[in-house]
Amino acid sequence: MIPNLITILRLFLVPVSVMLIVMHEWQAAFLAFVLAGLSDAADGLIARHFDMKTELGAYLDPIADKTLLVSSFITLSIIGEVPAWLTIAVVFRDLLIVGAVILCWVLEKPMPIRPLMISKINTTVQLLFIGAILGTHAYGSGVAVPMVDSWERSAALLVAGLTLASALAYLAQWLRHLGPDEHEDLF
Repeated sequence: MIPNLITILRLFLVPVSVMLIVMHEWQAAFLAFVLAGLSDAADGLIARHFDMKTELGAYLDPIADKTLLVSSFITLSIIGEVPAWLTIAVVFRDLLIVGAVILCWVLEKPMPIRPLMISKINTTVQLLFIGAILGTHAYGSGVAVPMVDSWERSAALLVAGLTLASALAYLAQWLRHLGPDEHEDLF
Protein backbone atom coordinates (compact mmCIF):
# COMPACT_ATOMS: atom_id res chain seq x y z
CA MET A 1 0.00 0.00 0.00
CA ILE A 2 1.18 3.49 -0.87
CA PRO A 3 0.95 4.98 2.67
CA ASN A 4 3.13 2.17 4.07
CA LEU A 5 5.71 2.70 1.32
CA ILE A 6 5.83 6.41 2.17
CA THR A 7 6.34 5.54 5.84
CA ILE A 8 9.15 3.12 4.98
CA LEU A 9 10.81 5.81 2.85
CA ARG A 10 10.57 8.11 5.89
CA LEU A 11 12.47 5.49 7.89
CA PHE A 12 15.21 5.54 5.25
CA LEU A 13 15.46 9.33 5.62
CA VAL A 14 16.47 8.95 9.28
CA PRO A 15 20.09 7.86 8.75
CA VAL A 16 20.41 10.36 5.92
CA SER A 17 19.23 13.16 8.19
CA VAL A 18 21.53 12.05 11.02
CA MET A 19 24.53 11.87 8.70
CA LEU A 20 23.79 15.36 7.34
CA ILE A 21 23.50 16.78 10.87
CA VAL A 22 26.81 15.20 11.91
CA MET A 23 28.45 16.63 8.77
CA HIS A 24 26.95 20.07 9.57
CA GLU A 25 25.23 20.09 6.20
CA TRP A 26 22.44 22.14 7.74
CA GLN A 27 20.42 23.01 4.64
CA ALA A 28 20.36 19.42 3.41
CA ALA A 29 19.59 18.16 6.94
CA PHE A 30 16.75 20.65 7.25
CA LEU A 31 15.33 19.65 3.86
CA ALA A 32 15.57 15.92 4.71
CA PHE A 33 13.83 16.57 8.03
CA VAL A 34 11.08 18.64 6.39
CA LEU A 35 10.62 15.96 3.72
CA ALA A 36 10.26 13.36 6.45
CA GLY A 37 7.69 15.54 8.22
CA LEU A 38 5.73 16.12 5.03
CA SER A 39 5.80 12.39 4.29
CA ASP A 40 4.25 11.81 7.72
CA ALA A 41 1.38 14.11 6.82
CA ALA A 42 1.07 12.59 3.34
CA ASP A 43 0.91 8.96 4.41
CA GLY A 44 -1.77 9.70 7.00
CA LEU A 45 -3.80 11.83 4.60
CA ILE A 46 -3.66 9.22 1.84
CA ALA A 47 -4.49 6.38 4.25
CA ARG A 48 -7.55 8.21 5.62
CA HIS A 49 -8.79 9.77 2.39
CA PHE A 50 -8.51 6.63 0.28
CA ASP A 51 -9.40 4.19 3.07
CA MET A 52 -5.95 2.58 2.94
CA LYS A 53 -5.42 2.23 6.70
CA THR A 54 -3.65 -0.96 7.68
CA GLU A 55 -2.56 -2.58 10.93
CA LEU A 56 1.03 -2.49 9.66
CA GLY A 57 0.71 1.25 9.04
CA ALA A 58 -0.68 1.77 12.54
CA TYR A 59 2.58 0.34 13.91
CA LEU A 60 5.01 1.66 11.28
CA ASP A 61 3.93 5.31 11.44
CA PRO A 62 4.71 5.92 15.13
CA ILE A 63 7.92 3.87 14.81
CA ALA A 64 9.03 6.11 11.93
CA ASP A 65 8.07 9.26 13.87
CA LYS A 66 9.92 8.19 17.00
CA THR A 67 12.95 6.96 15.07
CA LEU A 68 13.24 10.34 13.36
CA LEU A 69 12.70 12.35 16.54
CA VAL A 70 14.86 10.30 18.90
CA SER A 71 17.70 10.09 16.35
CA SER A 72 17.52 13.83 15.76
CA PHE A 73 17.45 14.68 19.47
CA ILE A 74 20.37 12.35 20.24
CA THR A 75 22.46 13.56 17.30
CA LEU A 76 21.83 17.25 18.00
CA SER A 77 22.56 16.67 21.69
CA ILE A 78 25.86 14.90 20.95
CA ILE A 79 27.05 17.82 18.83
CA GLY A 80 25.90 20.32 21.46
CA GLU A 81 22.89 21.84 19.71
CA VAL A 82 20.19 20.47 22.05
CA PRO A 83 20.58 20.28 25.84
CA ALA A 84 21.40 16.77 27.06
CA TRP A 85 18.74 16.98 29.80
CA LEU A 86 16.05 17.53 27.17
CA THR A 87 17.23 14.61 25.06
CA ILE A 88 17.25 12.39 28.16
CA ALA A 89 13.66 13.43 28.94
CA VAL A 90 12.48 12.73 25.36
CA VAL A 91 14.21 9.34 25.19
CA PHE A 92 13.11 8.35 28.71
CA ARG A 93 9.46 9.07 27.88
CA ASP A 94 9.60 6.85 24.82
CA LEU A 95 11.39 4.06 26.72
CA LEU A 96 8.79 4.33 29.48
CA ILE A 97 5.97 3.84 26.97
CA VAL A 98 7.67 0.93 25.20
CA GLY A 99 8.52 -0.67 28.55
CA ALA A 100 4.91 -0.36 29.74
CA VAL A 101 3.58 -1.96 26.55
CA ILE A 102 6.08 -4.84 26.82
CA LEU A 103 5.26 -5.34 30.51
CA CYS A 104 1.55 -5.50 29.70
CA TRP A 105 2.26 -8.20 27.09
CA VAL A 106 4.36 -10.14 29.61
CA LEU A 107 1.52 -9.88 32.14
CA GLU A 108 -0.83 -11.10 29.39
CA LYS A 109 -2.85 -7.90 29.54
CA PRO A 110 -1.99 -6.35 26.16
CA MET A 111 -2.65 -2.66 26.01
CA PRO A 112 -4.17 -1.08 22.91
CA ILE A 113 -1.71 1.31 21.32
CA ARG A 114 -3.48 4.57 20.57
CA PRO A 115 -1.88 7.99 20.75
CA LEU A 116 -3.32 10.39 23.30
CA MET A 117 -4.08 13.99 22.27
CA ILE A 118 -1.29 15.29 24.55
CA SER A 119 1.05 12.87 22.78
CA LYS A 120 0.05 14.18 19.35
CA ILE A 121 0.64 17.75 20.55
CA ASN A 122 3.96 16.71 22.10
CA THR A 123 5.14 15.03 18.89
CA THR A 124 4.14 18.06 16.82
CA VAL A 125 5.99 20.46 19.12
CA GLN A 126 9.06 18.19 19.16
CA LEU A 127 9.05 18.11 15.34
CA LEU A 128 8.72 21.90 15.20
CA PHE A 129 11.52 22.30 17.76
CA ILE A 130 13.98 20.12 15.82
CA GLY A 131 12.88 21.72 12.54
CA ALA A 132 13.42 25.21 13.99
CA ILE A 133 16.90 24.33 15.22
CA LEU A 134 17.85 22.83 11.85
CA GLY A 135 16.25 25.75 10.00
CA THR A 136 18.07 28.29 12.16
CA HIS A 137 21.39 26.64 11.36
CA ALA A 138 20.49 26.26 7.69
CA TYR A 139 19.12 29.70 6.99
CA GLY A 140 19.92 31.85 10.01
CA SER A 141 17.43 33.44 12.31
CA GLY A 142 17.74 37.05 11.29
CA VAL A 143 17.96 38.10 14.96
CA ALA A 144 20.77 38.67 17.42
CA VAL A 145 22.25 35.60 19.09
CA PRO A 146 20.92 36.35 22.62
CA MET A 147 17.35 36.36 21.24
CA VAL A 148 17.92 32.99 19.58
CA ASP A 149 19.37 31.57 22.79
CA SER A 150 16.35 32.84 24.73
CA TRP A 151 13.96 31.43 22.13
CA GLU A 152 15.72 28.05 22.17
CA ARG A 153 15.60 27.96 25.99
CA SER A 154 11.89 28.77 26.05
CA ALA A 155 11.16 26.22 23.32
CA ALA A 156 13.21 23.57 25.15
CA LEU A 157 11.18 24.20 28.31
CA LEU A 158 7.94 23.88 26.34
CA VAL A 159 9.11 20.59 24.83
CA ALA A 160 10.16 19.35 28.28
CA GLY A 161 6.80 20.29 29.81
CA LEU A 162 4.82 18.57 27.06
CA THR A 163 7.10 15.52 27.20
CA LEU A 164 6.53 15.24 30.96
CA ALA A 165 2.77 15.76 30.60
CA SER A 166 2.61 13.10 27.91
CA ALA A 167 4.66 10.64 30.00
CA LEU A 168 2.39 11.19 33.01
CA ALA A 169 -0.74 10.75 30.88
CA TYR A 170 0.54 7.44 29.52
CA LEU A 171 1.60 6.33 33.00
CA ALA A 172 -1.90 7.07 34.33
CA GLN A 173 -3.45 5.19 31.41
CA TRP A 174 -1.13 2.25 32.00
CA LEU A 175 -1.95 2.08 35.71
CA ARG A 176 -5.70 2.23 34.98
CA HIS A 177 -5.29 -0.52 32.38
CA LEU A 178 -3.63 -2.83 34.87
CA GLY A 179 -6.34 -2.18 37.44
CA PRO A 180 -5.95 -1.71 41.20
CA ASP A 181 -5.33 -5.39 41.94
CA GLU A 182 -2.44 -5.57 39.46
CA HIS A 183 -0.41 -2.48 40.37
CA GLU A 184 -0.64 -2.49 44.16
CA ASP A 185 2.54 -4.57 44.32
CA LEU A 186 4.39 -2.25 41.96
CA PHE A 187 4.95 0.35 44.68
